[in-house]
Amino acid sequence: MKDTLIRAISNEHNFRLFVTSTTHLSDEARRLHDMWPTATAALSRVMSVGVIMGSMLKDENEHLNIEIEGGGPIGKMMVDARYDGTVRGFVGDPHVHYEYNDTHKLAVGIAVGSEGTLKVIKGMGLKSDFSGQVPLVSGEIGEDFAYYFTVSEQTPSAVSVGCLVDVDNSVMAAGGLIIQVLPEATEEDITYMEEALGRLQPVSEMIHNNMTPTDIAKLIDPQIEILEEREVAFKCGCSREKMESALFTLTNKDRQEMIEESDGCDICCHFCNTSYHFTGAELQAMNEEIVRRFQALNQANLEKLN
Repeated sequence: MKDTLIRAISNEHNFRLFVTSTTHLSDEARRLHDMWPTATAALSRVMSVGVIMGSMLKDENEHLNIEIEGGGPIGKMMVDARYDGTVRGFVGDPHVHYEYNDTHKLAVGIAVGSEGTLKVIKGMGLKSDFSGQVPLVSGEIGEDFAYYFTVSEQTPSAVSVGCLVDVDNSVMAAGGLIIQVLPEATEEDITYMEEALGRLQPVSEMIHNNMTPTDIAKLIDPQIEILEEREVAFKCGCSREKMESALFTLTNKDRQEMIEESDGCDICCHFCNTSYHFTGAELQAMNEEIVRRFQALNQANLEKLN
């Protein structure tokens, strides 16, 4: 079953609903970063919220970044999500694994920590991006995003995310859901929503039992209207050309040191762990290109003066 996301609305009970299955994209992130189970679960939960928040954007020119740093051993987590359903992310330390002693469930809250912040930056093609930040509640991710939506975006929301990891560290099932009450919602609508959520199994278990996002939505409200269904996937937009552009921002001295010390350099993308190698000859060509551009600019300025 492919990873998908649905947007839906309950006209009878005045809430909107987003449900996503993210099993494959979570396992792809696990594979790329060689993550241990708790690190996998933590990043999976954030990416599940990320793809949902990406679907809330207005058009393909917008994107959002999520940064979570709770002071736990996993370090900083970063997720980048796009309007088209693609997402990518990484954690500071992928080799983190903790379980709660009483339940033996993955201790995401311990790995992430709760002495820090959740920050969302939305690139909206304007002069200044939208930025919202809240303190972490528990580090378990679902509670933290529910608090973010309520405080930073003034949208009361229920957030449920989960990830089941197999004994071989692969992801068996992962996904998330977000329910947001509409302005016209009554106390009866809110009660209905809370009771419906209370009857649900954990979202990762429902997905593991082969339920689709639409199946889950109809458990919450059998009459719910599905507005959209789209595929979601892990996708990184890095490229050799972008890494080369980054090298151009360095000084000639920095590039010359790379040439003399290593006869080149390797640049690794944090989001997908892809490494790009540049030879000493390529770095030397960059230095010469910078000199050429500088000389051409000076010549153009002289011609203007004359």
